[in-house]
Amino acid sequence: MAPLKTLICGGGCAGPALAFWLARIGHRVVVVERFPALRATGAQIDLRAQGIEVAKRMGLLDAIRRKRVHEEGFCLVDSDGRVKATVKPNTSGHGAQSVTSEYEIMRGDLVRILHDATKDDVEYRFGKTVDRYEQVDNRVVAHFSDGSSDTFDLLVGADGQGSRIRGGILPADAPDPYWRMGMHMAYWFIPRTETDANFFTWYHAPGGRLVIRRSHSPTQSQAYFVLRDNSEDLSHLFKASVEKQKEFWTQRYRDAGWEVDRFIEGMQHADNFYSHENLQVRIDTWSKGRVVLLGDAAHCPAVFTGMGTTGSLVGAYVLAGELSRYPHDIAKALENYDTTLRPFVKEIQKTGPSWLMRLGIPETKWGISVLRAVATMLCVLRVPDLIARFSGEDRGGWKLPDYPKLTPHSKPRS
Repeated sequence: MAPLKTLICGGGCAGPALAFWLARIGHRVVVVERFPALRATGAQIDLRAQGIEVAKRMGLLDAIRRKRVHEEGFCLVDSDGRVKATVKPNTSGHGAQSVTSEYEIMRGDLVRILHDATKDDVEYRFGKTVDRYEQVDNRVVAHFSDGSSDTFDLLVGADGQGSRIRGGILPADAPDPYWRMGMHMAYWFIPRTETDANFFTWYHAPGGRLVIRRSHSPTQSQAYFVLRDNSEDLSHLFKASVEKQKEFWTQRYRDAGWEVDRFIEGMQHADNFYSHENLQVRIDTWSKGRVVLLGDAAHCPAVFTGMGTTGSLVGAYVLAGELSRYPHDIAKALENYDTTLRPFVKEIQKTGPSWLMRLGIPETKWGISVLRAVATMLCVLRVPDLIARFSGEDRGGWKLPDYPKLTPHSKPRS
């Protein structure tokens, strides 16, 4: 088998995960990343369901364990910080993960783990992007931002929710790839105080406002503002300057209560502030010729599903697996990638009934009171623990395929 010369756009999680598998089976891989160095930043992410098994097959699960965030569980608090409900992680080794996964990790740590696992076998080119590309005679000619160009057998767009590669795949009359849910989020890091517990802590304020605090180190905590608002004007907020975005969140949350004043004060000095609309990417095709999409560029499930990282790792595994099955028929490999993975993507993109979303982020004081009462009752009865322990480990019952060429020494799952 002649090795494929593959260009991957995006050096976050999905791109290097694919590079790992392709390099393992002998392909030549180049990863381009628009940032001048490894972008090992970002907030807390996790592995769940089939993503844990993929990390295991990569041989990286122990490295991930060593970098896990110590999070004792999830809790719901009132404006005085009194805990109303608590859910602990499922560490039994059986069933599904709970609200807090057993494999919580900072995004930067996972990016470094993936880079360390690939840097000796994969060429990384930092500080450049693919400005444009064209397909000629079963090859892809990529033109880079530094004026250079190169030819590849395959181009993979792993460049995130706002993918530029995606534009060359979708037909001119394709519908908007973004499925909007009226959800918006901002996060940043703040100095940790003695009262910041190692819990995934939620606080609700009227007006569809959710406030989250997580602590990932002895010196830092993470603050999140999550807003439920269907106003179309908010979609344009995230193109404004960081100062304008901070001003919006300050005005919208300044009377929310709990520890919000402290979080807003920390926001003003945060250099890692990030704000975005919580979207899903839904498109009918993930490839065209020798160009294919991966991870959030193809099927971003939205942050609140908790399945973005898992979706990226699973997608990378399936794409590499199908390429290993059909090394001489790229069209067939990409077709099977879509057919095999799409049922899993549909599962992780499920948003649940609209009433459930309304209950999760109520708009009124009465709705918040109902939520707290229901959560308290469910936790007293240990319902979340029982659901996690007796739920299947595989999300939606979708079984991770076995690709012998990727993991020749692994045993098929029973």
